[in-house]
Amino acid sequence: MSARPLFVGGTSSNAGKSWVVTAVCAWLRRRGVRVAPFKAQTMSNHSYPCADGGEIGRAQVTQAEACGLSPESAMNPILLKPNGNGTSQVIVRGRVWKTLSAREYYQEVPELRRVVLDAYAELAARFDVILIEGAGSVSEINLRSHDLVNLELTKLIAAPWVLVADIERGGLFASVAGTLALCDVDERRLFRGVIVNKFRGDRSLFDEGKRLLQERCGARCLGVWPYADDVLLDAEDSLATTTDRRTPAPPGASMAIVHVPAVSNATDFSRLTWADWITSAVPKHYDFVILPGTKDTIGALAWMRSRGLDAWVLAQHARGASILGICGGFQILGERVRDPDGVETSAGEVMGLGLLPVETTLARHKVTRVRRAVTPGGVVFGAYEIHLGLTTSHETMPAFARLDDDSPEGVRHGRVWGTYLHGALEHPAVCEELFGVTLPAAPSKAAGHAALADWFETSLDLPADWIPGTAEFEP
Repeated sequence: MSARPLFVGGTSSNAGKSWVVTAVCAWLRRRGVRVAPFKAQTMSNHSYPCADGGEIGRAQVTQAEACGLSPESAMNPILLKPNGNGTSQVIVRGRVWKTLSAREYYQEVPELRRVVLDAYAELAARFDVILIEGAGSVSEINLRSHDLVNLELTKLIAAPWVLVADIERGGLFASVAGTLALCDVDERRLFRGVIVNKFRGDRSLFDEGKRLLQERCGARCLGVWPYADDVLLDAEDSLATTTDRRTPAPPGASMAIVHVPAVSNATDFSRLTWADWITSAVPKHYDFVILPGTKDTIGALAWMRSRGLDAWVLAQHARGASILGICGGFQILGERVRDPDGVETSAGEVMGLGLLPVETTLARHKVTRVRRAVTPGGVVFGAYEIHLGLTTSHETMPAFARLDDDSPEGVRHGRVWGTYLHGALEHPAVCEELFGVTLPAAPSKAAGHAALADWFETSLDLPADWIPGTAEFEP
């Protein structure tokens, strides 16, 4: 029997769609329902390898974990990774497919729509419920003819849908009314109601608002969901890469992260809540400077030089700062980066910052794999690689870590460290060894999923026995 679908769309980006889908997944799993997440198309440089070696968006990985599942490429069949120059690397079923501009991508929509429907059918044949996440706003009518991920999809698979609206932004009634006014007859027929998200304070203060949503907007309010700042999820949205959980810098561990264009896997730094994200040379001396991953290493180097950040990093190091490069940042710290096949924005060769005696040659084949490693101090941690290219060294140096097959990974060269291991800094013990700071233990994923399920259950204005697609869920 085919699964029952429920589509979760938003009035805007960062309205909380990923949170809602993850929460419903955790809640249904708690109730013994076989549930899986699905997002047809994601645009994000935050990704993670699946067991088969393919990569999908981090939000769908979190949702899969909330379902008690290992992530797989069918859950996010199309991943767009922006290069920062008007093009995106298109990942189809976990593998690099093409690099395309937006106009070129639109021309591929008929073929990609088949990919989306095949992936959905594959999941629907194996599960009871599929929780489908939309992208951005569902009311971008200028994109309807190219839509793979929003309301055109709901009509193709006859999925009922709900709308998540962010009350913290303001303009909630206008955004809900405007969204529904732009829906066609079939989309309104499948519409089931609105979730008011990120409400701060006494939710009973919105009782009149719930009545007005129904009366003026024709939208049943499915619940007023409180702002939850005690549950953390991996972000996929560029609007969510910054954090309001700012903390003071620990003594001796002041830190700057260079916010290069097309930054990738900013989730690496979720524990470093005191770090300054910088885009220009600042007149401050830091203890640590981090160069993060990027989808465009050569472009990031040019950008740094255009802003004097190359010289700034070298000056920081000369004053005593330790420098860490992760993935593309590791490549930037070397002597040169070669791109003989033009896999990034331009072919050729560029000089790196020269802080590490290594060279990188970019290649068409992408390495995507989950790793387990141990630091020189004996800290065992999980991590993952997602990168193009091979980095080789001119001299023997201590490894950043050793992998579970005892092979060396990355390098440590005095106060300069380089690694391809994304996720290493998400482990408090690794941060303590590198930066000399003591961080609280990371909350367990199971506890986070339980908190999300509770958050959903206590916020829902529907019968306690509701399951998506059942008769209780009516307009």
